[in-house]
Amino acid sequence: MTESGLTDQRRIVTALLDARRYPHPARTVKLVETHVSWVLLAGRYAYKIKKAVHPGFLDFTTLAARLYYCNEEIRLNCRTASSIYLDVVPIGGGFDDPAVGSLPAMEYAVRMKRFPSGNTLDRLAARGKLLPVHLDLLAAKIASFHENLPPAGIDSGYGTGMLEIARASFSELRKFLDDDFSKLEKLACDEYAACADCFAERLKQGFVRECHGDLHLGNIALVRGSPTPFDCIEFDPKLRWIDVMNEMAFPVMDLLFHGCPGLACRFLNAYLERTGDYGGMKGFRFHLSCRAVVRAMVDAMRGNGSSCRKHLALATEILSKRSPFLIITHGLPGSGKTTWSQAALERLGAIRIRSDVERKRLAGLQSGERSHSGIASGIYSPDASRATYSRLLDLAREVLSSGFPVIVDAAFLSAGERRRFRNLAQNLSLPFAIASLKAPRSSLEERILERKNDASEADLAVLDALEASSEPLQPEEWDRVVLFSCMRDEKTWERLEQGLGLK
Repeated sequence: MTESGLTDQRRIVTALLDARRYPHPARTVKLVETHVSWVLLAGRYAYKIKKAVHPGFLDFTTLAARLYYCNEEIRLNCRTASSIYLDVVPIGGGFDDPAVGSLPAMEYAVRMKRFPSGNTLDRLAARGKLLPVHLDLLAAKIASFHENLPPAGIDSGYGTGMLEIARASFSELRKFLDDDFSKLEKLACDEYAACADCFAERLKQGFVRECHGDLHLGNIALVRGSPTPFDCIEFDPKLRWIDVMNEMAFPVMDLLFHGCPGLACRFLNAYLERTGDYGGMKGFRFHLSCRAVVRAMVDAMRGNGSSCRKHLALATEILSKRSPFLIITHGLPGSGKTTWSQAALERLGAIRIRSDVERKRLAGLQSGERSHSGIASGIYSPDASRATYSRLLDLAREVLSSGFPVIVDAAFLSAGERRRFRNLAQNLSLPFAIASLKAPRSSLEERILERKNDASEADLAVLDALEASSEPLQPEEWDRVVLFSCMRDEKTWERLEQGLGLK
């Protein structure tokens, strides 16, 4: 089929609107058309036929190319959506009398299992049905997916060409809108310049991998209760061989766009806690803004000016707004530090770093893995604890220097450790607060005994030991202390926010 084959393809698609042409029951057939494909929804299945087009960013003009990219679509999407993507089926017969599954093939289609269209995460978000558990599950799935991908070759050049993508998007936008994008484009170029060395280093470190490439909320569906990414980019390797944090930026940006900043921060933190990739935050602001600009370009091409301008406003806010601060927690095991910090990160838009998780990461353990260490021994020895707090300090410095606020979730029962973190904030000229959590002894014991699958291994003996050795808050610290005895006390939250300069 040549470039003029679109006419013959349309004949095939029109004929396939007849439900009797499928080798399985189908009462009706619904057609969904995009600029590069037709999708026929027939019974339990969907058949995706690639158009014989060459719009510049892909070339599907030959039957051999369409077969190749159909197979690529199956290969790539089965990594995350094997329950949806089934196989490539030939379509034989004649243009006006096609037969699905027949040879010799005059066309090919990707065959998929259908799922309710209302189950994509963008539609769930629009209905207020997107839940925290969905984002927790998605973060774990994407983290596992990324961890199992091989890195790109150092000489590949992948993962370093995002500025060209942003500039091309601005050029396209000018074809559709008369708006002045010069300020936003300069912000994007300046942000890229500040991160260029980081992007190159990330490629060397193996963080550029063959990702999904198009992970917006509309390409993630809830399938049997599990968030399932589908419809990844098969036609251009440069768009999927990207930094893993570039991939993460798309769903985070989309959650912000849909008015879900708390869920966006929850999702990002869950991923970072699993992977430990806090170094990726240096370029994350650029990735976020670039994703918003590209999405604005797509909106403009589709004639959706309102959504386009909303994405551009979001990109401007991402690049313009920087309000880092540092909060450390303070309290005995069972006082509610992690519960509080989870609420705080969602409310304040911060990156949380947990001592219980980083302590185990240093020891090569998963967060839920037991170390079987005794009191003041193993991973809880004085040396291990010093190493843990040093790691927390280094990570906090790295994230704060990238322009993001940080919450360090640790006991901080030593005045010396608290001082180190206060000094860090002072050296960076950033607001600092100590969120001190108190609870009755009976509540501490009850919470410790009820813990399941928690990164903390503290038991009642550890509680006794830490209570005896803890150093009280010093007089010079009280100007930065906010006491939380009830997490639902709005006045206490407001006092914290005022102290951080957020109100």
